[in-house]
Amino acid sequence: MLPESFIQELKFRNDIEDVVSSYVNLKRGGKTLAGLCPFHSEKSPSFHVYPNTQSFYCFGCGAGGDVITFVRRMENLEYMEALRFLAQRSGLDMPDEVESDGSARLKTRILEINREAARIFHQNLSSPAGREGLNYLRSRGLSDQTIRRFGLGYSLSGSGLYKLLSAKGYTDDELIAAAVAAKSNRGTGCFDIFQGRVMFPILDLRGNVIAFGGRLTAAAGQQGWDKRKYLNTSDTPVFKKSRNLFALNFAKNSGEKGKGLILAEGYMDVIALHQAGFDNAVATLGTALTPEQSRQIAHYTKLVRLCYDSDGPGQAATARAIDLLSKAGVQVKVIQIPNAKDPDEYIKKFGPQRFKLLLEGSVNSIEYTISAIRQKYDLESDDGKMNCLNELAAMLTAIPNEISRDVYISRIAADFDTSKEALASQVNYLRKRKRRESEKKAMLDPFAVNPSGGGQKSINTMQRQNNIKYARAEDGILAALVLNPDYFKWVSRKIRPEDFVTDCGRSIAQAVYGRLEQNLSADISFLGESLDPEAISLLVRLQNDFSEQSIPREDVETYISTLLQRRTEKSQKELSEMSMEEYAQYLANITKGKAGKPLP
Repeated sequence: MLPESFIQELKFRNDIEDVVSSYVNLKRGGKTLAGLCPFHSEKSPSFHVYPNTQSFYCFGCGAGGDVITFVRRMENLEYMEALRFLAQRSGLDMPDEVESDGSARLKTRILEINREAARIFHQNLSSPAGREGLNYLRSRGLSDQTIRRFGLGYSLSGSGLYKLLSAKGYTDDELIAAAVAAKSNRGTGCFDIFQGRVMFPILDLRGNVIAFGGRLTAAAGQQGWDKRKYLNTSDTPVFKKSRNLFALNFAKNSGEKGKGLILAEGYMDVIALHQAGFDNAVATLGTALTPEQSRQIAHYTKLVRLCYDSDGPGQAATARAIDLLSKAGVQVKVIQIPNAKDPDEYIKKFGPQRFKLLLEGSVNSIEYTISAIRQKYDLESDDGKMNCLNELAAMLTAIPNEISRDVYISRIAADFDTSKEALASQVNYLRKRKRRESEKKAMLDPFAVNPSGGGQKSINTMQRQNNIKYARAEDGILAALVLNPDYFKWVSRKIRPEDFVTDCGRSIAQAVYGRLEQNLSADISFLGESLDPEAISLLVRLQNDFSEQSIPREDVETYISTLLQRRTEKSQKELSEMSMEEYAQYLANITKGKAGKPLP
Protein backbone atom coordinates (compact mmCIF):
# COMPACT_ATOMS: atom_id res chain seq x y z
CA MET A 1 0.00 0.00 0.00
CA LEU A 2 1.44 3.34 -1.03
CA PRO A 3 1.51 6.20 1.48
CA GLU A 4 -1.13 8.74 0.52
CA SER A 5 1.35 11.53 1.13
CA PHE A 6 3.46 10.08 -1.71
CA ILE A 7 0.53 10.11 -4.18
CA GLN A 8 -0.31 13.69 -3.19
CA GLU A 9 3.30 14.77 -3.74
CA LEU A 10 3.37 12.87 -7.04
CA LYS A 11 0.31 14.74 -8.33
CA PHE A 12 1.66 18.05 -7.05
CA ARG A 13 4.86 17.54 -9.06
CA ASN A 14 3.00 16.34 -12.16
CA ASP A 15 0.54 19.09 -12.96
CA ILE A 16 -2.08 17.66 -15.32
CA GLU A 17 -1.80 20.55 -17.76
CA ASP A 18 1.95 19.98 -18.15
CA VAL A 19 1.63 16.22 -18.55
CA VAL A 20 -1.30 16.27 -20.99
CA SER A 21 0.34 19.06 -23.04
CA SER A 22 3.25 16.75 -23.79
CA TYR A 23 0.79 14.50 -25.67
CA VAL A 24 -2.05 16.78 -26.80
CA ASN A 25 -2.07 20.26 -28.33
CA LEU A 26 -4.24 22.18 -25.85
CA LYS A 27 -5.83 25.60 -26.25
CA ARG A 28 -7.08 27.60 -23.29
CA GLY A 29 -10.70 28.68 -23.14
CA GLY A 30 -11.77 30.27 -19.88
CA LYS A 31 -10.99 28.02 -16.93
CA THR A 32 -10.39 24.90 -19.01
CA LEU A 33 -8.17 23.73 -21.85
CA ALA A 34 -9.39 21.84 -24.90
CA GLY A 35 -7.86 19.69 -27.61
CA LEU A 36 -8.44 16.70 -29.87
CA CYS A 37 -9.02 13.59 -27.78
CA PRO A 38 -6.06 11.16 -27.87
CA PHE A 39 -8.36 8.21 -27.09
CA HIS A 40 -10.69 8.36 -30.09
CA SER A 41 -10.63 9.88 -33.56
CA GLU A 42 -12.27 13.28 -33.89
CA LYS A 43 -11.96 16.49 -35.88
CA SER A 44 -13.51 18.93 -33.39
CA PRO A 45 -12.03 19.16 -29.87
CA SER A 46 -14.18 17.50 -27.21
CA PHE A 47 -11.31 16.69 -24.80
CA HIS A 48 -11.08 19.07 -21.82
CA VAL A 49 -8.54 19.54 -19.04
CA TYR A 50 -9.67 21.11 -15.77
CA PRO A 51 -6.67 22.61 -13.92
CA ASN A 52 -8.79 23.51 -10.87
CA THR A 53 -9.68 19.85 -10.23
CA GLN A 54 -6.53 18.40 -11.87
CA SER A 55 -8.66 16.19 -14.09
CA PHE A 56 -9.63 15.61 -17.72
CA TYR A 57 -12.82 14.56 -19.45
CA CYS A 58 -13.77 13.87 -23.08
CA PHE A 59 -17.38 14.63 -24.03
CA GLY A 60 -16.94 12.56 -27.20
CA CYS A 61 -15.93 9.17 -25.81
CA GLY A 62 -16.47 9.63 -22.05
CA ALA A 63 -12.84 9.06 -21.05
CA GLY A 64 -11.93 10.89 -17.87
CA GLY A 65 -9.70 10.81 -14.83
CA ASP A 66 -6.72 12.46 -13.18
CA VAL A 67 -3.08 12.63 -14.28
CA ILE A 68 -2.51 9.02 -13.18
CA THR A 69 -5.47 7.78 -15.22
CA PHE A 70 -4.29 9.79 -18.22
CA VAL A 71 -0.81 8.27 -18.16
CA ARG A 72 -2.26 4.78 -17.69
CA ARG A 73 -4.37 5.19 -20.84
CA MET A 74 -1.69 6.88 -22.94
CA GLU A 75 1.18 4.56 -22.07
CA ASN A 76 -0.89 1.37 -21.59
CA LEU A 77 0.33 0.96 -18.01
CA GLU A 78 -0.99 -0.68 -14.87
CA TYR A 79 -1.70 1.55 -11.87
CA MET A 80 1.66 1.01 -10.16
CA GLU A 81 3.53 1.38 -13.44
CA ALA A 82 1.85 4.73 -14.04
CA LEU A 83 2.98 5.86 -10.60
CA ARG A 84 6.54 4.81 -11.42
CA PHE A 85 6.35 6.62 -14.74
CA LEU A 86 5.26 9.86 -13.08
CA ALA A 87 7.75 9.41 -10.26
CA GLN A 88 10.60 9.06 -12.73
CA ARG A 89 9.31 12.07 -14.68
CA SER A 90 9.33 14.25 -11.58
CA GLY A 91 12.43 12.90 -9.85
CA LEU A 92 10.64 11.14 -7.00
CA ASP A 93 11.79 7.83 -5.53
CA MET A 94 9.13 5.13 -5.29
CA PRO A 95 8.58 3.73 -1.78
CA ASP A 96 10.36 0.41 -1.26
CA GLU A 97 7.26 -1.52 -0.27
CA VAL A 98 5.74 -1.46 -3.76
CA GLU A 99 8.76 -2.94 -5.53
CA SER A 100 7.41 -6.45 -5.01
CA ASP A 101 4.47 -5.84 -7.35
CA GLY A 102 4.49 -8.96 -9.57
CA SER A 103 3.22 -7.48 -12.81
CA ALA A 104 5.62 -4.55 -12.69
CA ARG A 105 8.53 -6.83 -11.84
CA LEU A 106 7.77 -9.08 -14.82
CA LYS A 107 7.70 -6.10 -17.18
CA THR A 108 11.00 -4.88 -15.79
CA ARG A 109 12.53 -8.32 -16.31
CA ILE A 110 11.21 -8.49 -19.90
CA LEU A 111 12.76 -5.12 -20.72
CA GLU A 112 16.07 -6.36 -19.28
CA ILE A 113 15.82 -9.55 -21.36
CA ASN A 114 15.13 -7.55 -24.52
CA ARG A 115 18.08 -5.25 -23.86
CA GLU A 116 20.40 -8.22 -23.35
CA ALA A 117 19.02 -10.00 -26.42
CA ALA A 118 19.54 -6.89 -28.58
CA ARG A 119 23.16 -6.66 -27.38
CA ILE A 120 23.78 -10.33 -28.17
CA PHE A 121 22.16 -10.08 -31.62
CA HIS A 122 24.32 -7.05 -32.46
CA GLN A 123 27.50 -8.77 -31.26
CA ASN A 124 26.68 -11.78 -33.45
CA LEU A 125 27.35 -9.64 -36.54
CA SER A 126 31.04 -9.56 -35.60
CA SER A 127 31.31 -13.34 -35.25
CA PRO A 128 31.97 -15.86 -38.05
CA ALA A 129 28.58 -17.46 -37.38
CA GLY A 130 26.87 -14.11 -37.89
CA ARG A 131 28.62 -13.24 -41.15
CA GLU A 132 25.46 -14.18 -43.06
CA GLY A 133 23.54 -11.38 -41.33
CA LEU A 134 26.26 -8.78 -41.82
CA ASN A 135 26.56 -9.66 -45.51
CA TYR A 136 22.83 -9.24 -45.94
CA LEU A 137 22.78 -5.79 -44.31
CA ARG A 138 25.73 -4.60 -46.40
CA SER A 139 24.13 -6.00 -49.55
CA ARG A 140 21.18 -3.73 -48.80
CA GLY A 141 23.53 -0.76 -48.81
CA LEU A 142 23.55 -0.06 -45.07
CA SER A 143 26.60 1.61 -43.57
CA ASP A 144 28.20 0.49 -40.31
CA GLN A 145 26.98 3.75 -38.76
CA THR A 146 23.37 2.97 -39.69
CA ILE A 147 23.71 -0.60 -38.42
CA ARG A 148 24.94 0.74 -35.07
CA ARG A 149 22.33 3.52 -34.88
CA PHE A 150 19.43 1.10 -35.28
CA GLY A 151 21.12 -1.62 -33.20
CA LEU A 152 20.69 -4.18 -35.97
CA GLY A 153 21.84 -7.73 -35.36
CA TYR A 154 21.59 -11.39 -36.26
CA SER A 155 20.02 -14.38 -34.47
CA LEU A 156 22.00 -17.63 -34.70
CA SER A 157 20.49 -21.07 -35.15
CA GLY A 158 19.80 -23.39 -32.23
CA SER A 159 19.18 -22.28 -28.64
CA GLY A 160 22.22 -20.08 -28.10
CA LEU A 161 20.30 -17.01 -26.97
CA TYR A 162 18.19 -19.06 -24.57
CA LYS A 163 21.28 -20.59 -22.97
CA LEU A 164 23.05 -17.23 -22.63
CA LEU A 165 20.05 -15.55 -21.03
CA SER A 166 19.38 -18.53 -18.76
CA ALA A 167 22.98 -18.30 -17.56
CA LYS A 168 22.29 -14.69 -16.58
CA GLY A 169 19.52 -15.82 -14.23
CA TYR A 170 16.39 -15.35 -16.33
CA THR A 171 13.81 -18.10 -15.85
CA ASP A 172 12.05 -20.06 -18.56
CA ASP A 173 8.75 -18.37 -17.68
CA GLU A 174 10.34 -14.92 -18.05
CA LEU A 175 11.96 -15.78 -21.40
CA ILE A 176 8.69 -17.21 -22.72
CA ALA A 177 6.79 -14.12 -21.50
CA ALA A 178 9.32 -11.95 -23.36
CA ALA A 179 8.63 -14.01 -26.53
CA VAL A 180 12.31 -14.70 -27.20
CA ALA A 181 11.96 -18.41 -26.33
CA ALA A 182 9.30 -21.10 -26.59
CA LYS A 183 8.72 -24.49 -24.98
CA SER A 184 9.82 -27.53 -26.94
CA ASN A 185 6.99 -29.83 -28.03
CA ARG A 186 8.90 -32.67 -26.41
CA GLY A 187 8.89 -30.86 -23.08
CA THR A 188 12.68 -31.03 -22.90
CA GLY A 189 13.31 -27.33 -22.44
CA CYS A 190 13.12 -24.20 -24.55
CA PHE A 191 14.43 -23.07 -27.93
CA ASP A 192 15.04 -19.66 -29.53
CA ILE A 193 12.07 -18.20 -31.40
CA PHE A 194 14.32 -16.13 -33.68
CA GLN A 195 16.83 -18.22 -35.63
CA GLY A 196 18.85 -17.34 -38.73
CA ARG A 197 17.33 -13.88 -39.02
CA VAL A 198 18.55 -10.32 -39.38
CA MET A 199 17.17 -8.62 -36.27
CA PHE A 200 15.52 -5.21 -36.01
CA PRO A 201 15.07 -4.03 -32.40
CA ILE A 202 11.88 -2.04 -31.78
CA LEU A 203 12.21 0.75 -29.22
CA ASP A 204 9.59 2.73 -27.35
CA LEU A 205 9.74 6.50 -26.92
CA ARG A 206 11.85 6.13 -23.77
CA GLY A 207 14.51 4.07 -25.54
CA ASN A 208 13.52 0.69 -24.11
CA VAL A 209 13.81 -2.33 -26.41
CA ILE A 210 10.25 -3.66 -26.34
CA ALA A 211 10.23 -6.15 -29.25
CA PHE A 212 12.02 -7.44 -32.36
CA GLY A 213 11.39 -7.96 -36.03
CA GLY A 214 13.36 -10.72 -37.74
CA ARG A 215 14.04 -11.10 -41.48
CA LEU A 216 14.93 -14.61 -42.68
CA THR A 217 18.19 -14.90 -44.61
CA ALA A 218 18.60 -17.13 -47.65
CA ALA A 219 20.90 -19.63 -45.94
CA ALA A 220 18.54 -20.02 -42.99
CA GLY A 221 15.60 -20.61 -45.30
CA GLN A 222 17.45 -23.41 -47.08
CA GLN A 223 18.14 -25.20 -43.80
CA GLY A 224 14.48 -25.76 -43.03
CA TRP A 225 13.81 -23.34 -40.17
CA ASP A 226 10.65 -21.24 -39.92
CA LYS A 227 10.08 -20.26 -43.57
CA ARG A 228 8.19 -17.02 -42.91
CA LYS A 229 10.10 -14.12 -44.46
CA TYR A 230 9.40 -11.80 -41.53
CA LEU A 231 8.77 -12.86 -37.95
CA ASN A 232 7.74 -10.31 -35.34
CA THR A 233 7.52 -10.49 -31.57
CA SER A 234 4.02 -11.45 -30.51
CA ASP A 235 2.21 -9.23 -28.00
CA THR A 236 3.82 -9.27 -24.55
CA PRO A 237 3.27 -7.37 -21.28
CA VAL A 238 5.53 -4.59 -22.63
CA PHE A 239 4.55 -4.64 -26.32
CA LYS A 240 1.36 -4.32 -28.38
CA LYS A 241 2.10 -4.24 -32.09
CA SER A 242 -1.15 -2.39 -32.81
CA ARG A 243 0.05 0.53 -30.66
CA ASN A 244 3.70 0.96 -31.61
CA LEU A 245 5.59 2.26 -34.65
CA PHE A 246 9.09 1.39 -35.81
CA ALA A 247 11.60 4.29 -35.49
CA LEU A 248 9.13 6.70 -33.88
CA ASN A 249 11.73 7.17 -31.14
CA PHE A 250 13.94 8.82 -33.80
CA ALA A 251 11.25 10.44 -35.95
CA LYS A 252 9.04 12.04 -33.30
CA ASN A 253 11.30 15.09 -32.97
CA SER A 254 10.96 15.77 -36.69
CA GLY A 255 7.19 15.52 -36.39
CA GLU A 256 7.18 17.94 -33.49
CA LYS A 257 9.28 20.43 -35.51
CA GLY A 258 6.69 20.61 -38.28
CA LYS A 259 8.40 18.38 -40.87
CA GLY A 260 5.63 15.85 -40.65
CA LEU A 261 6.16 12.10 -40.77
CA ILE A 262 6.77 9.70 -43.66
CA LEU A 263 4.86 6.45 -43.18
CA ALA A 264 6.47 3.52 -45.01
CA GLU A 265 5.66 -0.19 -45.09
CA GLY A 266 8.71 -1.99 -43.73
CA TYR A 267 11.82 -1.82 -41.58
CA MET A 268 14.24 -1.64 -44.49
CA ASP A 269 12.30 1.18 -46.17
CA VAL A 270 12.47 3.23 -42.99
CA ILE A 271 16.16 2.53 -42.37
CA ALA A 272 17.03 3.39 -45.99
CA LEU A 273 15.10 6.66 -45.69
CA HIS A 274 16.89 7.58 -42.46
CA GLN A 275 20.29 6.77 -43.97
CA ALA A 276 19.41 9.00 -46.93
CA GLY A 277 18.68 11.90 -44.57
CA PHE A 278 14.91 11.54 -44.16
CA ASP A 279 14.89 11.08 -40.39
CA ASN A 280 11.11 11.48 -40.07
CA ALA A 281 10.21 8.04 -41.46
CA VAL A 282 8.30 5.41 -39.46
CA ALA A 283 6.62 2.07 -40.22
CA THR A 284 3.93 -0.18 -38.78
CA LEU A 285 5.00 -3.49 -37.29
CA GLY A 286 4.01 -6.26 -39.63
CA THR A 287 0.35 -5.23 -39.71
CA ALA A 288 -1.82 -2.67 -41.48
CA LEU A 289 -2.09 0.74 -39.83
CA THR A 290 -4.40 0.64 -36.80
CA PRO A 291 -6.62 3.34 -35.21
CA GLU A 292 -4.32 3.34 -32.14
CA GLN A 293 -1.25 4.01 -34.29
CA SER A 294 -3.13 6.76 -36.16
CA ARG A 295 -3.94 8.53 -32.91
CA GLN A 296 -0.35 8.13 -31.74
CA ILE A 297 0.87 9.74 -34.97
CA ALA A 298 -1.59 12.60 -34.41
CA HIS A 299 0.15 13.38 -31.11
CA TYR A 300 3.34 14.32 -32.96
CA THR A 301 2.27 15.74 -36.29
CA LYS A 302 -0.66 16.94 -38.35
CA LEU A 303 0.94 15.95 -41.65
CA VAL A 304 1.81 12.45 -42.91
CA ARG A 305 3.18 11.50 -46.30
CA LEU A 306 2.33 7.92 -47.17
CA CYS A 307 5.09 6.03 -48.94
CA TYR A 308 3.78 2.50 -49.39
CA ASP A 309 4.73 -0.02 -52.06
CA SER A 310 3.28 0.61 -55.50
CA ASP A 311 1.78 -2.90 -55.84
CA GLY A 312 -1.85 -3.90 -55.21
CA PRO A 313 -1.49 -4.59 -51.46
CA GLY A 314 0.40 -1.33 -51.11
CA GLN A 315 -2.44 0.59 -52.75
CA ALA A 316 -5.00 -1.10 -50.49
CA ALA A 317 -2.87 -0.20 -47.45
CA THR A 318 -2.69 3.39 -48.69
CA ALA A 319 -6.49 3.64 -48.92
CA ARG A 320 -6.89 2.27 -45.38
CA ALA A 321 -4.24 4.62 -43.99
CA ILE A 322 -5.85 7.65 -45.64
CA ASP A 323 -9.16 6.80 -43.95
CA LEU A 324 -7.70 6.20 -40.47
CA LEU A 325 -5.35 9.18 -40.45
CA SER A 326 -8.05 11.53 -41.74
CA LYS A 327 -10.35 10.40 -38.91
CA ALA A 328 -7.52 11.16 -36.46
CA GLY A 329 -7.33 14.73 -37.78
CA VAL A 330 -4.09 14.27 -39.73
CA GLN A 331 -3.55 15.79 -43.18
CA VAL A 332 -2.47 13.07 -45.60
CA LYS A 333 -0.39 13.30 -48.74
CA VAL A 334 0.73 10.40 -50.92
CA ILE A 335 4.19 9.92 -52.41
CA GLN A 336 3.88 8.15 -55.75
CA ILE A 337 6.99 6.15 -56.64
CA PRO A 338 7.60 5.64 -60.38
CA ASN A 339 9.93 2.95 -61.74
CA ALA A 340 10.53 1.33 -58.36
CA LYS A 341 8.68 -1.01 -56.02
CA ASP A 342 9.38 0.88 -52.79
CA PRO A 343 11.34 3.88 -51.40
CA ASP A 344 14.41 1.74 -50.63
CA GLU A 345 14.69 0.62 -54.28
CA TYR A 346 13.98 4.15 -55.59
CA ILE A 347 16.72 5.74 -53.48
CA LYS A 348 19.22 3.08 -54.59
CA LYS A 349 18.34 3.71 -58.25
CA PHE A 350 17.98 7.49 -58.33
CA GLY A 351 19.44 8.86 -55.10
CA PRO A 352 18.15 11.00 -52.21
CA GLN A 353 17.76 14.21 -54.23
CA ARG A 354 15.34 12.63 -56.67
CA PHE A 355 13.39 11.18 -53.76
CA LYS A 356 13.22 14.64 -52.21
CA LEU A 357 11.53 15.85 -55.40
CA LEU A 358 8.96 13.06 -55.04
CA LEU A 359 8.41 14.15 -51.45
CA GLU A 360 7.83 17.75 -52.47
CA GLY A 361 5.50 16.66 -55.28
CA SER A 362 3.32 14.42 -53.12
CA VAL A 363 -0.40 14.81 -53.79
CA ASN A 364 -3.15 15.24 -51.24
CA SER A 365 -5.24 12.22 -50.32
CA ILE A 366 -8.30 13.30 -52.31
CA GLU A 367 -6.33 13.74 -55.54
CA TYR A 368 -4.65 10.37 -54.98
CA THR A 369 -8.00 8.65 -54.40
CA ILE A 370 -9.54 10.23 -57.50
CA SER A 371 -6.58 9.04 -59.57
CA ALA A 372 -6.80 5.51 -58.12
CA ILE A 373 -10.53 5.28 -58.90
CA ARG A 374 -10.06 6.53 -62.47
CA GLN A 375 -7.43 3.86 -63.14
CA LYS A 376 -9.94 1.11 -62.33
CA TYR A 377 -12.24 1.87 -65.27
CA ASP A 378 -12.19 2.00 -69.05
CA LEU A 379 -13.04 5.67 -69.52
CA GLU A 380 -13.37 5.23 -73.30
CA SER A 381 -16.69 3.42 -72.79
CA ASP A 382 -19.96 4.91 -71.55
CA ASP A 383 -20.37 2.16 -68.95
CA GLY A 384 -16.85 2.77 -67.66
CA LYS A 385 -17.46 6.51 -67.32
CA MET A 386 -20.81 5.98 -65.58
CA ASN A 387 -19.42 3.45 -63.08
CA CYS A 388 -16.40 5.65 -62.41
CA LEU A 389 -18.58 8.71 -61.79
CA ASN A 390 -20.78 6.74 -59.37
CA GLU A 391 -17.75 5.64 -57.35
CA LEU A 392 -16.31 9.17 -57.40
CA ALA A 393 -19.64 10.53 -56.17
CA ALA A 394 -19.57 8.07 -53.27
CA MET A 395 -16.01 9.13 -52.47
CA LEU A 396 -16.96 12.82 -52.49
CA THR A 397 -19.56 12.23 -49.74
CA ALA A 398 -16.71 11.66 -47.30
CA ILE A 399 -15.27 15.19 -47.75
CA PRO A 400 -16.58 17.09 -44.72
CA ASN A 401 -15.66 20.60 -45.86
CA GLU A 402 -18.39 21.95 -48.14
CA ILE A 403 -16.07 24.30 -50.07
CA SER A 404 -13.54 21.54 -50.75
CA ARG A 405 -16.33 19.20 -51.82
CA ASP A 406 -17.68 21.81 -54.24
CA VAL A 407 -14.22 22.37 -55.77
CA TYR A 408 -13.78 18.66 -56.51
CA ILE A 409 -17.34 18.30 -57.81
CA SER A 410 -16.61 21.11 -60.30
CA ARG A 411 -13.29 19.59 -61.33
CA ILE A 412 -14.62 16.06 -61.83
CA ALA A 413 -17.68 17.28 -63.71
CA ALA A 414 -15.44 19.25 -66.09
CA ASP A 415 -13.06 16.28 -66.58
CA PHE A 416 -15.96 13.99 -67.48
CA ASP A 417 -17.82 16.63 -69.49
CA THR A 418 -20.94 16.21 -67.39
CA SER A 419 -23.26 18.58 -65.57
CA LYS A 420 -21.94 19.88 -62.24
CA GLU A 421 -25.55 20.12 -61.00
CA ALA A 422 -26.17 16.44 -61.79
CA LEU A 423 -23.01 15.31 -59.98
CA ALA A 424 -23.74 17.58 -57.00
CA SER A 425 -27.28 16.22 -56.82
CA GLN A 426 -25.99 12.63 -56.74
CA VAL A 427 -23.45 13.46 -54.02
CA ASN A 428 -26.11 15.15 -51.86
CA TYR A 429 -28.46 12.21 -52.35
CA LEU A 430 -25.77 9.76 -51.22
CA ARG A 431 -24.89 11.95 -48.21
CA LYS A 432 -28.52 12.04 -47.08
CA ARG A 433 -28.91 8.30 -47.57
CA LYS A 434 -25.75 7.60 -45.57
CA ARG A 435 -27.01 9.86 -42.77
CA ARG A 436 -30.43 8.15 -42.73
CA GLU A 437 -28.81 4.71 -42.60
CA SER A 438 -26.59 5.79 -39.73
CA GLU A 439 -29.54 7.19 -37.77
CA LYS A 440 -31.61 4.07 -38.44
CA LYS A 441 -28.80 1.81 -37.27
CA ALA A 442 -28.39 3.86 -34.10
CA MET A 443 -32.12 3.49 -33.33
CA LEU A 444 -32.37 -0.21 -34.09
CA ASP A 445 -29.10 -1.33 -32.50
CA PRO A 446 -28.63 -0.31 -28.85
CA PHE A 447 -24.93 -1.06 -29.24
CA ALA A 448 -24.50 0.93 -32.45
CA VAL A 449 -21.51 3.21 -32.66
CA ASN A 450 -22.09 6.54 -30.93
CA PRO A 451 -22.32 9.30 -33.58
CA SER A 452 -20.10 11.50 -31.43
CA GLY A 453 -17.24 9.10 -32.02
CA GLY A 454 -17.31 7.59 -28.55
CA GLY A 455 -17.46 3.98 -29.68
CA GLN A 456 -20.03 1.49 -28.40
CA LYS A 457 -22.55 2.05 -25.63
CA SER A 458 -21.51 0.27 -22.46
CA ILE A 459 -23.60 -1.78 -20.05
CA ASN A 460 -23.50 1.18 -17.66
CA THR A 461 -24.84 3.52 -20.36
CA MET A 462 -27.72 1.13 -21.03
CA GLN A 463 -28.48 0.81 -17.30
CA ARG A 464 -28.49 4.59 -16.90
CA GLN A 465 -30.81 5.07 -19.88
CA ASN A 466 -33.26 2.50 -18.48
CA ASN A 467 -33.18 4.06 -14.98
CA ILE A 468 -32.47 7.69 -15.73
CA LYS A 469 -34.29 9.15 -12.69
CA TYR A 470 -32.49 6.87 -10.27
CA ALA A 471 -29.14 7.19 -12.03
CA ARG A 472 -29.32 10.97 -11.56
CA ALA A 473 -30.09 10.47 -7.89
CA GLU A 474 -27.00 8.24 -7.65
CA ASP A 475 -24.95 10.98 -9.30
CA GLY A 476 -26.09 13.54 -6.76
CA ILE A 477 -25.29 11.32 -3.78
CA LEU A 478 -21.84 10.38 -5.08
CA ALA A 479 -20.96 13.98 -5.93
CA ALA A 480 -22.08 15.09 -2.47
CA LEU A 481 -19.91 12.46 -0.76
CA VAL A 482 -16.80 13.27 -2.79
CA LEU A 483 -17.15 17.05 -2.48
CA ASN A 484 -18.61 17.06 1.07
CA PRO A 485 -17.16 14.07 2.93
CA ASP A 486 -18.59 15.45 6.20
CA TYR A 487 -22.01 14.30 4.90
CA PHE A 488 -20.90 10.68 5.01
CA LYS A 489 -22.07 9.62 8.47
CA TRP A 490 -25.69 10.62 8.06
CA VAL A 491 -25.81 9.54 4.39
CA SER A 492 -24.44 6.09 5.23
CA ARG A 493 -27.10 5.64 7.91
CA LYS A 494 -29.82 6.19 5.33
CA ILE A 495 -28.49 4.38 2.26
CA ARG A 496 -25.84 1.77 1.50
CA PRO A 497 -23.92 0.93 -1.72
CA GLU A 498 -26.14 -2.09 -2.39
CA ASP A 499 -29.12 0.30 -2.75
CA PHE A 500 -27.58 1.92 -5.83
CA VAL A 501 -29.19 0.98 -9.13
CA THR A 502 -26.42 0.82 -11.74
CA ASP A 503 -23.39 -1.46 -11.53
CA CYS A 504 -21.07 1.49 -12.08
CA GLY A 505 -22.73 3.64 -9.39
CA ARG A 506 -22.67 0.70 -6.98
CA SER A 507 -18.94 0.08 -7.53
CA ILE A 508 -18.13 3.78 -7.01
CA ALA A 509 -20.26 3.88 -3.86
CA GLN A 510 -18.49 0.81 -2.45
CA ALA A 511 -15.08 2.38 -3.09
CA VAL A 512 -16.07 5.79 -1.70
CA TYR A 513 -17.80 4.32 1.37
CA GLY A 514 -14.76 2.10 2.00
CA ARG A 515 -12.45 5.13 2.04
CA LEU A 516 -14.70 7.42 4.09
CA GLU A 517 -15.44 4.74 6.70
CA GLN A 518 -11.71 4.79 7.44
CA ASN A 519 -11.63 8.61 7.51
CA LEU A 520 -9.57 8.59 4.31
CA SER A 521 -9.83 10.92 1.31
CA ALA A 522 -12.17 9.87 -1.51
CA ASP A 523 -10.22 11.81 -4.11
CA ILE A 524 -10.04 10.00 -7.46
CA SER A 525 -6.25 9.67 -7.05
CA PHE A 526 -6.83 7.08 -4.33
CA LEU A 527 -9.64 5.25 -6.14
CA GLY A 528 -7.81 4.57 -9.41
CA GLU A 529 -6.53 1.17 -8.35
CA SER A 530 -9.94 -0.18 -7.29
CA LEU A 531 -12.20 1.30 -10.00
CA ASP A 532 -12.33 0.58 -13.72
CA PRO A 533 -11.77 3.39 -16.26
CA GLU A 534 -15.49 3.88 -16.90
CA ALA A 535 -16.21 4.39 -13.20
CA ILE A 536 -13.31 6.85 -12.88
CA SER A 537 -14.61 8.74 -15.93
CA LEU A 538 -18.10 9.04 -14.41
CA LEU A 539 -16.66 10.22 -11.09
CA VAL A 540 -14.59 12.89 -12.83
CA ARG A 541 -17.61 14.13 -14.78
CA LEU A 542 -19.62 14.39 -11.56
CA GLN A 543 -16.78 16.15 -9.78
CA ASN A 544 -16.54 18.78 -12.51
CA ASP A 545 -20.32 19.14 -12.94
CA PHE A 546 -20.82 19.84 -9.24
CA SER A 547 -17.47 21.45 -8.33
CA GLU A 548 -18.68 25.05 -8.55
CA GLN A 549 -22.00 24.61 -6.79
CA SER A 550 -22.95 23.65 -3.28
CA ILE A 551 -25.03 20.53 -2.64
CA PRO A 552 -27.40 21.31 0.27
CA ARG A 553 -28.41 18.51 2.61
CA GLU A 554 -32.03 18.84 1.56
CA ASP A 555 -31.01 18.05 -2.03
CA VAL A 556 -29.13 14.99 -0.87
CA GLU A 557 -32.21 13.93 1.16
CA THR A 558 -34.22 14.13 -2.06
CA TYR A 559 -31.65 12.04 -3.94
CA ILE A 560 -31.72 9.40 -1.21
CA SER A 561 -35.54 9.33 -1.13
CA THR A 562 -35.66 8.94 -4.90
CA LEU A 563 -33.17 6.08 -4.90
CA LEU A 564 -34.91 4.25 -2.05
CA GLN A 565 -38.24 4.77 -3.81
CA ARG A 566 -37.14 2.31 -6.48
CA ARG A 567 -36.68 -0.38 -3.86
CA THR A 568 -40.13 0.36 -2.52
CA GLU A 569 -41.64 0.27 -6.00
CA LYS A 570 -40.01 -3.05 -6.65
CA SER A 571 -41.40 -4.38 -3.36
CA GLN A 572 -44.90 -3.20 -4.33
CA LYS A 573 -44.71 -5.35 -7.44
CA GLU A 574 -43.51 -8.31 -5.45
CA LEU A 575 -46.38 -7.88 -2.94
CA SER A 576 -48.96 -8.73 -5.58
CA GLU A 577 -47.27 -12.06 -6.19
CA MET A 578 -46.98 -13.04 -2.51
CA SER A 579 -49.09 -15.70 -0.82
CA MET A 580 -50.85 -14.80 2.44
CA GLU A 581 -48.11 -16.59 4.40
CA GLU A 582 -45.35 -14.72 2.55
CA TYR A 583 -47.12 -11.41 3.06
CA ALA A 584 -47.49 -12.04 6.79
CA GLN A 585 -43.78 -12.88 7.01
CA TYR A 586 -42.97 -9.69 5.10
CA LEU A 587 -44.95 -7.57 7.61
CA ALA A 588 -43.22 -9.36 10.48
CA ASN A 589 -39.82 -8.54 8.95
CA ILE A 590 -40.76 -4.87 8.64
CA THR A 591 -41.70 -4.84 12.30
CA LYS A 592 -38.34 -6.34 13.17
CA GLY A 593 -36.54 -3.86 10.89
CA LYS A 594 -35.23 -6.51 8.52
CA ALA A 595 -37.00 -5.52 5.32
CA GLY A 596 -34.93 -2.46 4.61
CA LYS A 597 -34.68 1.09 5.87
CA PRO A 598 -37.76 3.34 5.82
CA LEU A 599 -37.78 6.35 3.58
CA PRO A 600 -36.28 9.45 5.18
